[in-house]
Amino acid sequence: MRVCDTDLPEVKLVEPAVLRDERGFFLETYHQQKLADAGLDAIFVQDNHSYSSPRVLRGLHAQITRPQGKLVRVTEGAVWDVAVDIRPSSPTYRRWVGVELSAENFLELWVPPGFAHGFCVLGESVAQVQYKCTDFYVAGDEISLLWNDPDLGIDWPIVEPLLSAKDASASTLAELEARMPRRSHSEAGASEGPERAP
Repeated sequence: MRVCDTDLPEVKLVEPAVLRDERGFFLETYHQQKLADAGLDAIFVQDNHSYSSPRVLRGLHAQITRPQGKLVRVTEGAVWDVAVDIRPSSPTYRRWVGVELSAENFLELWVPPGFAHGFCVLGESVAQVQYKCTDFYVAGDEISLLWNDPDLGIDWPIVEPLLSAKDASASTLAELEARMPRRSHSEAGASEGPERAP
């Protein structure tokens, strides 16, 4: 299992070791000690699983006072998975990174606390996405960031996605900025690794 850098220092790509033979394959999708040895020492408290039809885009979502770190993987189909730094005090504020995750490549994306997360389904197949979270979902704490916010310029590989009503009416980051906590960069977890859940 390798933990690799992306264009954003805190967002990591996890490459599990996949053992294949004529029977199929086997892999460890999560190994706490191996990830901790590689600097990703998050504690996870909740697992989520979504099923999405072709052309669906989910996100961008985050929690404000109880930010969730997420370790995301795909078990069917393929998605374009995106993480956006929405911490106003961060040197990478407003920057994003996107990665293709699929049932074929077995890659996983670590989305740190303080980042918005979303994905769109690639191709004409359905996609099943599973992810581990470092804090519990709190409905009243969630924000929805507009998927095509022009200030972010995310290069989505989709033009007319299928959106939920919540995502279709989401706010731009500029509109949400006043609600964001003004923590120092180190308090946001930038220099100390992933935050631990309380």
